[in-house]
Amino acid sequence: MTAGLVGKTALITGAGRGIGAAIASGLAKAGAGVILLARTADQLDETANAIRASGSCVEVHVMTVDLTDDTQRATAIDDLLSGGPIDVLINNAATVEPLGASATIGLKQLRQAFEINVIAPAALTAALAPGMAKAGWGRIVNVSSSVVGHPGSMIGGNAYAATKAALEVHSRNLAAELDGTGVTVNVYRPGGVDTAMQGWIRSQDPQRIGAGLHHRFLSRYDSGGLITPQESANALLSHLLGEDGDRTGAIWDLGDTVST
Repeated sequence: MTAGLVGKTALITGAGRGIGAAIASGLAKAGAGVILLARTADQLDETANAIRASGSCVEVHVMTVDLTDDTQRATAIDDLLSGGPIDVLINNAATVEPLGASATIGLKQLRQAFEINVIAPAALTAALAPGMAKAGWGRIVNVSSSVVGHPGSMIGGNAYAATKAALEVHSRNLAAELDGTGVTVNVYRPGGVDTAMQGWIRSQDPQRIGAGLHHRFLSRYDSGGLITPQESANALLSHLLGEDGDRTGAIWDLGDTVST
């Protein structure tokens, strides 16, 4: 157990499955109480039960919230602020939709992608960072994608690439703004991970999302080139719980040109 996290509280979005669930479990093992946030109650309960069954003697709370809904998000923020300090924020929730040729993507779909991938992390950070700064300590990690470094690798995923690029610029600017407060802001690019999101892309009609994009994700899976959510979460936690966690404005990149 990492002494630095004992008595601290971490909020993890998208914690119902995949990387988010694995990160939450790792933070609990490191001694942090965890708040699990996602929009699917059954998945959140599964994550919470797994943490409790692991023997981690920390508090585990569940929040079922659709972060794209202004009212639900505002209510969740009010509840978080009234529930005590949050020391660690992992903005992991994201959507890969809409997929397809850019000319076929409607503005409503594009706005929704920005809502969950950019606005929700920014809103949570704006609400929680002042408390971290007042306490003199905080850790914010925004989960991005290696597609930002290789945007041409994901033709058919323009909205996803654009939102993740925006998230990274937001993160690095915020890191500079908060420098010296004790609050660090870093970006994590998780690599190619065998998640439900990847499986969903592979299941789509190539005609809808683009044959090239479909082939890239299918080939990556068939070649055995994907890592597990646990492996990716472990890499993030090694940065966060080590010396890198004390630094700010970094991009922790596991490396993969077609990761999500």
